[in-house]
Amino acid sequence: MTITTKTVREFALNLPGVTWVVEKLGIDCCRGGGKQLPEACQSAGVGKEKVARLEEVSRDTTFPDDELDWSRAPLSDLTTRIVTKHHKFTRQELPRLIQLHIQVCSVHSTNHPELVRLHSILHELQQELMSHMLKEEQILFPYIEQLEEAANRGEHAPTPFPCGTLRNPIESLMQEHDDVKQALRRLRECTSNYAVPADAGISFRGFYRALECFEEDLRQHVHLEDTILYPRAAELEATV
Repeated sequence: MTITTKTVREFALNLPGVTWVVEKLGIDCCRGGGKQLPEACQSAGVGKEKVARLEEVSRDTTFPDDELDWSRAPLSDLTTRIVTKHHKFTRQELPRLIQLHIQVCSVHSTNHPELVRLHSILHELQQELMSHMLKEEQILFPYIEQLEEAANRGEHAPTPFPCGTLRNPIESLMQEHDDVKQALRRLRECTSNYAVPADAGISFRGFYRALECFEEDLRQHVHLEDTILYPRAAELEATV
């Protein structure tokens, strides 16, 4: 299958390391996942030369999860991976980023007013993500794991989900992901794609690098949920 015949979702599943690169181009790997990649690129105003280079870029854009085929692994393994790797990183890193931001602002905010605008974005992300992760860990993920256990035993689905079908909370959580992606776009706009100013010191440079690493992890986190976990869980529910 050539790149011109792949859908966005197929491309993301086959080359998960490139997902955040595609998202940065303005192509939604989840809600636009059914479109063929050239069509999605055209809608996002992405030039043909960038489409041709996506597979080349993917070879240089890797994540620790790349060697694992999460499209086939047990769902319980995937939920555990998300919680122990991505949720843990988010809980640790966001407070650190907020503290780094305070330190950098204390020295550079006068000459770099764009730093001040980051305050509301970081706190918005913290509020959104902490609530989001709790809903997944306390409600959604346990139910998905129960569904998988029932399917493995050849039994009917467990007690009906409080919200009816899984598709209802999944749609709500995906909307929250959309809000997170918007916040990440605003982060990049405020920082000019994390371009470090000439007068930046070690703390300033470290802060921008930490922001970029946080975005990379968060985009992989969202990819695992939107592109793999949520669709697989919804399909499983329909068969149990």
